[in-house]
Amino acid sequence: MVENGNNFQEERYLIINADDFGMSHSTNQAVVELLKNGYISSASIMMPCPWACEAAYFSRENPQFSVGIHLTFTSEWKYYKWGPATVSHKTNSLTDDYGFFYDSAYAVERYADPLQVRREIESQIKRALTMKVEPSHLDNHMGSLYGLSTGRDFLSAVFDFCEEYGLPFRLPKKPQQDIEQKLPFKTKEMLYNRIAEAESRGIMLPDYLIGLSTVEHADYDVCREQIINTLIGLKPGVTELYIHPAKDSEELRAITENWPGRHNEYLVFQDPEVKEVLVRENIKIISWKNLRDVQRRGKQDKS
Repeated sequence: MVENGNNFQEERYLIINADDFGMSHSTNQAVVELLKNGYISSASIMMPCPWACEAAYFSRENPQFSVGIHLTFTSEWKYYKWGPATVSHKTNSLTDDYGFFYDSAYAVERYADPLQVRREIESQIKRALTMKVEPSHLDNHMGSLYGLSTGRDFLSAVFDFCEEYGLPFRLPKKPQQDIEQKLPFKTKEMLYNRIAEAESRGIMLPDYLIGLSTVEHADYDVCREQIINTLIGLKPGVTELYIHPAKDSEELRAITENWPGRHNEYLVFQDPEVKEVLVRENIKIISWKNLRDVQRRGKQDKS
């Protein structure tokens, strides 16, 4: 395996990460199967969600798999909700009138108190640790802490915990051009300042981040074609491709009308054509654990 961070630049490395682990039983079933069969390389648990205990139990019993914490500050579904993990401090700036998280990243950026955000990050991490999860990384559900909606971000607080626990973070060093071009100048400046801050603090980041919309994946053939084209177009360095797999069920259909896209993302990495592309393109599959190990070795070398 790679020995240091610089070697990651020599070939195309890919982390295939399943987001929303713990959101629902249907999601958990899909993620566990994909991890066990080697179709994905990592996953991220939403600790405030109703099915997080099942996901955490699996992670505890199977520490060989790379499972991180999907820092969660939004609850986007109309009928399926969750709220803060913090129980010993106020969380009123993080929730709506019903005590649930807001349904958008914009609302988090607009209303969240930084101290309450920091306490909630800590609560979600400590809940995972209490359940004996050994996290491989941190990332963020719906990008609610990045500041991309209003320019008001909470990334420095996230970096404090990345340093404390020796964890890499989902923040691409080279943001996608189509996203970057849409950002106001001040927001873009903030983003690059945060990337520089993370690197100066020794926090490992992927080079590229690719997220695919489940809305576009209602048709399986379209989903497969998009995934294949994405894989062929990967650049040298570390890319994280995050997906939202789930098994078709009454539960999933009740949660979201976009259930076909989630089900197709569960199926597509099992597709022989997709597996053939990974081999033919000589794409090296790694996990967040690999980045975590490099980060921790770097800290030891400096101490």
